[in-house]
Amino acid sequence: MTDNQQNGSGAVEDGAQIGLQKIYLKDASFESPNSPAIFTGEWKPAVTLNLSTRNTDLGNDTMEVILEMTVEAKQNDTVAFLAELQQAGIFAFRGFDSASLDRILATYCPAQLYPYAREAIADMVGKGGFPQLHLQPVNFEAMVAQARANSAADDGGVAEDATV
Repeated sequence: MTDNQQNGSGAVEDGAQIGLQKIYLKDASFESPNSPAIFTGEWKPAVTLNLSTRNTDLGNDTMEVILEMTVEAKQNDTVAFLAELQQAGIFAFRGFDSASLDRILATYCPAQLYPYAREAIADMVGKGGFPQLHLQPVNFEAMVAQARANSAADDGGVAEDATV
């Protein structure tokens, strides 16, 4: 096996390594403020998903990465449920420059955490008495590129010059 690893953008960096040390649920909340009335009638909710990430340097080339998810379902203008969670992981990094590490923290790490977060949200929604919720896969690289392009456009810069 070689020391070459893929970074979040798919490029290979010599000697660079990522190690996933732990995945855990840091915080979770589920609210169904309008039950049991919300269970009557036809179920055709509008579902919104909000994602964000943050990270904390734990020292010794180790970072905690937290994927925060909020899922809200509304039936007309009435909130059916609100599910929030923080899915976290501890990652060890070796051999990445600052720009590559930033890209990995924004794309690769959340992509590793998302399936766990998606499962936890689906479990909470089901236990809340609602039909099964299937959240679609997320392309974090595309999300970061879009956010940076929007930021560059807002700043009057050229989107193609934005570093991912």
